[in-house]
Amino acid sequence: MQVMKNSGQKGIIYASLTAFLWGFLAIALKVAVHELPPVTVVWFRFATAFIILSLWTFFFRREDFRVFKKPPWMLIAAGIFLGMNYLGFISGIEHVSPSAAQVFIQVGPVGFAVSGIIIFKEKINWKHIVGFIMVVSGILLFYTEKISELAYSENNFTAGMIMIIGGGMSWAVFASLQKNLVQNYPTNQLNLFIYGLCALLFLPFAFPGHFSSLYTGDWILLLFLGLNTVLAYGSLALAIKFTQATRVSVIITLNPIITFITMAILSRASVGWIEKETFSVLSIAGALTVLSGVITVIVAGNQNKMNKKRG
Repeated sequence: MQVMKNSGQKGIIYASLTAFLWGFLAIALKVAVHELPPVTVVWFRFATAFIILSLWTFFFRREDFRVFKKPPWMLIAAGIFLGMNYLGFISGIEHVSPSAAQVFIQVGPVGFAVSGIIIFKEKINWKHIVGFIMVVSGILLFYTEKISELAYSENNFTAGMIMIIGGGMSWAVFASLQKNLVQNYPTNQLNLFIYGLCALLFLPFAFPGHFSSLYTGDWILLLFLGLNTVLAYGSLALAIKFTQATRVSVIITLNPIITFITMAILSRASVGWIEKETFSVLSIAGALTVLSGVITVIVAGNQNKMNKKRG
């Protein structure tokens, strides 16, 4: 019993680390796109993650390199959709604030839940419906409020929102493919191939020449983004290993709260390296409605699985 309790605590710690890393990710990306084109940043993230994971694999799990000999088509597709997720998110964040990006990207886990109903034939219940309505209502409320605030802004907020939602839906497809793949392949093997594939795909569109003009602080930021990819997904895999997937999903869904709090502190401090952000009561209400809706959908999906086991 004590072992199970300790495992559960480890799972919560790893899930919290993932949420912490993702909570700061949107802010770091917003700063990065001021210095480099989005595609170059995406390429650097995947290339750094691939190099780090390759070194670890070489010393501890050398057999995982075998996946490169004959990768399944589903794994190739998963890599392409994760690349689209990264590109959509960072391209959209050029036009919206980090907090707004964190709200709109929540269509990802909701889209994954929808795929479970359509593809994996999971039963839909009233909690699913309530959760879906809350997510859509919250996004509409948040979007409407932000548009009214930015009426005279030059930022193309709507285009940014569409890019991020597209990135979120791409992640939902990736997660659905990954759900099938993890049943037959180790997580490390999957991540190794996906990082390598994406680094290769984005290489022709990256502009490494821009790196020559970067300062020490810019390099630290880029290295953080690369490490964030490895550490966040590695912690997520360990979290799922040690505790229930639903508990993990709920914890990582709360990562936008970290973004909101951090942006509020930075805005109040009036730092010069990121644009100030304002939060109205309605925009906060919209964001909380979205997060509550996502958690409702996740919990509803878990109850379906529990009912199947009992049946």
